[in-house]
Amino acid sequence: MAAEASPGARAAAPDPPVTAWERRTEWPLTVLAVLFFGAYAWRVLDTGLSPGGRSALDLFMWVAWAVYAVDYFGRLAISRQRWQFVRRHLFDLAVLLLPMFRQLRVLRLVTVLIALNRRVPSNLRTNVGVYVTGATALVGVSASLAALDAERGHAGATITTFPDALWWTLATITTVGYGDTYPVTWQGRLVAAGLMLAGIALLGVITGSIASWFVERFRGVEASLASTSQAVDESTRVELTAHAELRALRAELAELREQLSARSG
Repeated sequence: MAAEASPGARAAAPDPPVTAWERRTEWPLTVLAVLFFGAYAWRVLDTGLSPGGRSALDLFMWVAWAVYAVDYFGRLAISRQRWQFVRRHLFDLAVLLLPMFRQLRVLRLVTVLIALNRRVPSNLRTNVGVYVTGATALVGVSASLAALDAERGHAGATITTFPDALWWTLATITTVGYGDTYPVTWQGRLVAAGLMLAGIALLGVITGSIASWFVERFRGVEASLASTSQAVDESTRVELTAHAELRALRAELAELREQLSARSG
């Protein structure tokens, strides 16, 4: 009888119903995520938007958020490993629940970021340079929009335009922190905390990629040196063998010469 799988193995095992659900909803939710992002950017950047247009964009974003909530709870309902599913998607659940509070509406953008990241092809994730560049640009623009949405209109705010938000995002995500622009609301500081963590993670990925590149190059140099050394050793061995054979041949010739001299004498 085959040994029973360990709890860790069962937790890591694929969940066929959830996998099939995600395969069917991949493209619709990706398109919805892009539209969600565009609607949020339009609402934040267009200061002349009419109240009706603003309400329409808000309604669309809440509908999109509701679709993502249905997606999460639908996958949970059909999952054969519900407890493991909840444990693996705690952050997704928090992101879905927190924006229900008006003060945390800026976190709706995290929903679209999670959705897009979950649907990025695995072969793109293996290309660290492309994946990190794309993720950094998306997180940076999203953080700029969220910070501007949270800060604009508050007393003492230093982030009042989108260029200010972009400059603050660049200074924060690179961990430079000039301090000329900074959030004054707690919602903006919440965005800043997430951006700081993203910056640390980004630097870690870049540092690890550079270190991996150097290690691969040094391994290549070591392999080349080892191959060259083996070739030199082989050449030396062949040369020594040839010299030994030549000495043996000379010794045989000398012996034959002596024998011929003895017979002729």
